[in-house]
Amino acid sequence: MLVLITYDVSTVSSQGQRRLRQVSKVCQNYGQRVQNTVFECVVDATQFAVLKLKLLDLIDQEQDSLRFYQLGNNYKNKVEHIGVKESLDLEGPLIL
Repeated sequence: MLVLITYDVSTVSSQGQRRLRQVSKVCQNYGQRVQNTVFECVVDATQFAVLKLKLLDLIDQEQDSLRFYQLGNNYKNKVEHIGVKESLDLEGPLIL
């Protein structure tokens, strides 16, 4: 299923800047960045649960926020891209 993850991490302190880098790194392990703080991740239910727990452990819920949009398995007709920075087909073949 495709999950869209957005986050807003307070960076007024050095701890916040560290949290921002950690959240980004975890999201990069599961998907691709499509905007500065927006990731598309193609995961199964177990991977999504693990990803969500990792992110919840990182953020400060008093200062930061996470949003998860579960677009499901038939997401290709639900996502429209216009403009530069074309996204990759995460389920397509990887040619090196």
